[in-house]
Amino acid sequence: MLRALEIRDLLIIDRLDLNFQPGLNVLTGETGAGKSILLDSLGFVLGWRGRAELVRAGAAQGEVTAVFELSPGHAARAVLDEVGLPVSDELILRRVNSADGRKTAWINDRRASGEVLRRLSETLVELHGQHDDRGLLNPSGHRDILDAYAALTAELAAARGAWAEQRSARKRLAEAEAALEEVRAEEDFLRHAVAELDKLAPEPGEETELDQKRRMMQAAERIRADIARAGHSLGNDGAEGAMADALRWLEGAAEGAEGRLDAAIAALTRAMAELDEAAREVDDTLELLDFDPRALEDTEERLFAIRGLARKHNVLPDELAELRETLSARLSALDHSAEELDALNAELRRTEKAYDAAATALTEARRVSAARLDAAVAGELAPLKMERAVFRTEITEAPEGPEGRDAVAFTVATNPGAPSGPLNKIASGGELSRFLLALKVCLSEEQGGEVTMIFDEIDRGVGGATAAAVGRRLAALAEGGQVLVVTHSPQVAALGAHHWRVAKRVENDITLSSVTPLGDGEREDEIARMLAGDTVTPEARAAARALLVG
Repeated sequence: MLRALEIRDLLIIDRLDLNFQPGLNVLTGETGAGKSILLDSLGFVLGWRGRAELVRAGAAQGEVTAVFELSPGHAARAVLDEVGLPVSDELILRRVNSADGRKTAWINDRRASGEVLRRLSETLVELHGQHDDRGLLNPSGHRDILDAYAALTAELAAARGAWAEQRSARKRLAEAEAALEEVRAEEDFLRHAVAELDKLAPEPGEETELDQKRRMMQAAERIRADIARAGHSLGNDGAEGAMADALRWLEGAAEGAEGRLDAAIAALTRAMAELDEAAREVDDTLELLDFDPRALEDTEERLFAIRGLARKHNVLPDELAELRETLSARLSALDHSAEELDALNAELRRTEKAYDAAATALTEARRVSAARLDAAVAGELAPLKMERAVFRTEITEAPEGPEGRDAVAFTVATNPGAPSGPLNKIASGGELSRFLLALKVCLSEEQGGEVTMIFDEIDRGVGGATAAAVGRRLAALAEGGQVLVVTHSPQVAALGAHHWRVAKRVENDITLSSVTPLGDGEREDEIARMLAGDTVTPEARAAARALLVG
């Protein structure tokens, strides 16, 4: 609910402080007094597109502050939370326009962008009028309006979920088909490469082992003689025999040495064990070096084959085994592609069927709700002296999407048998105003009253009993909420719970606009002026009193 609007140095307003109330708030004044400037100012602080030049002549900057009261479940709270701005029961919007055109905005004393202001405005204010392209006159929003009226939350969720599943299934199928085409293009290469790798069957680390084995074989002849001589020196005819003799002699003399040879005998025993270990290692090495010359050729042949295959595929030799697994997997995918594509196609058909069911249910729900809305609007048109007019919600087929496959448009025919068409192209100014009002009354019954509704001269072109009927519907809309009406109709003005008069004045050759809240007596004067014009007659005053009494 809009609580306050403060305007500083915008157009012909120097300083203006307005405190709005719940219920029906009416603003009246002569043509050109500045009523539209108030809406321009409110639109400016809400981030709407509007006039480029707003700053009052001679001022350094213009500024507008709007204060809204938010109920606990107000939709604006979710927007504030999403963008990381403070959330409280009071929402303060402030926007400044400097003389050089720069615009700066604050939300609850935090800098904010115009885009965030516009997102908030969608939850705070609805503007309706003969030239309103943001609300009911905009065909692009008619489907959303119908869905909100019909409360199709569950049906929409089902359609969106089915659409997402269908898109996902279609994407998986397309990716699989693209991957298959890519693999098919290199099928010959894959089959040859896998066969070659399978035949060689390289193992990680094998190239290093083969290289070491090859180098050892190449050096074997050179080092084998030395190793053999060393082995002979360590054996019974060499160190081992000499150490055995020494140990035997010491052990024979140990009894007469009274323990002085024990340490020597122990050391020699340990040395004998180490010598035995060394001899075994030498024998093992000699056995390893004792190879068939053909083995060197075989080792070199496999080593060079592994290295050549690695160069061919531009990988390290140790990566050949992994490459073999990768290429085999791709070839297996190719060989089993038919089964995979069959499964993906079956999944796509399942999701398409689910979406078709959800979209069909949504269409049916929309048609039922459209008929209910058409009947409700028809009921509202009769009191507005348009009982012969026809309002129809047309549902036609549209390209499939997450919210079904329906296009929705509100159409009207001003008389039975007359061609129907879009609201803003078929109806005259006065008729359009009444169509919009009747539609809004019906929609508001379903959508609640958390949004401030603004009607800009929606009563233009109507008068008498019809204007009174317009006023009563505006008053009904304001029950439990807030409605602001810019009006030239005394019948509408008389039904307002709160009344402001907009007027122009000239100070020091400068034209300024002012807005004054009216008490009961002042309201009578203003409504009498609206009835009589420049000269207010006693009859006009009496008529004004009668309107105010109701």
